[in-house]
Amino acid sequence: MNRRDAIRQFGALALLAAPASFALAQKGDRFHTLDPAVPTDVEGKIEVIEFFHYACPHCREFDPVVTPWAKALPADVAFTQAPVIWGTSPLRKLAQIYYALKAAKQLDALHVKVFAAVQAPRGQQVNFADESALRDWIEKQGVDAKVFMDAYKSFGVQAQVRRAEQLDKSYKVDGVPMMAVGGRFVTSASLTGGHQAMLQEVDSLIERVRRG
Repeated sequence: MNRRDAIRQFGALALLAAPASFALAQKGDRFHTLDPAVPTDVEGKIEVIEFFHYACPHCREFDPVVTPWAKALPADVAFTQAPVIWGTSPLRKLAQIYYALKAAKQLDALHVKVFAAVQAPRGQQVNFADESALRDWIEKQGVDAKVFMDAYKSFGVQAQVRRAEQLDKSYKVDGVPMMAVGGRFVTSASLTGGHQAMLQEVDSLIERVRRG
């Protein structure tokens, strides 16, 4: 899903599928080189970032593909996810939920369920922008709502949201899901032709960074 479509359609959190777009892509390109490179947050490892957001249908489809792939990565690769925000309040709230789940150690249990709640049929979606609705939903998942809401409102989570916003600007993310490797390369399914092909390209880019 591209940035323009997400911003235009986010009023009701009922987003339609749209292909990611890369204005600089040329026929045959499978990745872009970042110049200058973006400084990474890990030392001594190759950082791989998946950019996503919970209202993106493509990200939801990609999640069961990227999850087992990420678990099998070698020890010299550090995988992380970065929710995009694109200057919108709804995406900022969803990013806040992502980092709160991570802080409350509930991400593995509820990550997929947030996708489903946000992308439910019209009228059945959870309004996560409403803190009461968010708290009620968390309680229904069997999670201590106080622990989650304390994390949700914490300085640490707010700092991570700000960092995520800086990342999508630094990497010039205009469509998701998109993946970045070593602060030097980015690729996407729109460039490679599919989710599995994107991961194959990421594997190739990891090796390229490893060789220096």
